[in-house]
Amino acid sequence: MHLVVGLGNPGGKYETTRHNIGFLALDHLTRRHGLTFAESKWQALCSKAVLWGKPVLLIKPLTYMNASGRAVAPIASFFKVPPEKIIVVHDELDLPLGRVKIVIARGAGGHNGIRSLIAELGTAEFCRIRAGIGRPEPPLTVTSFVLAPFTPAEEPIIGQEMGVIAESIRLILEKGVAAAMNSINALP
Repeated sequence: MHLVVGLGNPGGKYETTRHNIGFLALDHLTRRHGLTFAESKWQALCSKAVLWGKPVLLIKPLTYMNASGRAVAPIASFFKVPPEKIIVVHDELDLPLGRVKIVIARGAGGHNGIRSLIAELGTAEFCRIRAGIGRPEPPLTVTSFVLAPFTPAEEPIIGQEMGVIAESIRLILEKGVAAAMNSINALP
């Protein structure tokens, strides 16, 4: 089984914000495959499914971004899922909006959700799908930017990005991380 984790913050206030692109990606997958999320005992919404012929557990931690690892680590432990079978989708300031990049075994890079996962899992040996959101233009702060909703002009780009994230997950599940990286990371 693979764990597919979308990072974000729970609640309507954050629902369509840039920081919640991981939640949005998992919502996209559940709609596309006719799945639903349910509350669990692990401080997370979960959806167990078979996607592209592989068993997966989709996870949206409800611990807020900065404590994501507190929900994910117990789930990984319970289902005996090793770090190399964990796929995390998160927002990335260092990539332009619409760009997706797959990495493995990297540091947090200033992302508090990833920092929490590394601390709680005890390793950085998991796969990350970095979903570009771009950087704010001054005088907007990073915090204000990531907690702001996408603009109407950005919506079509987000729609395309959701498709690339779904394709990234499919490739990882079907062909492995290396093949997925070769394919997705080469996209413009």
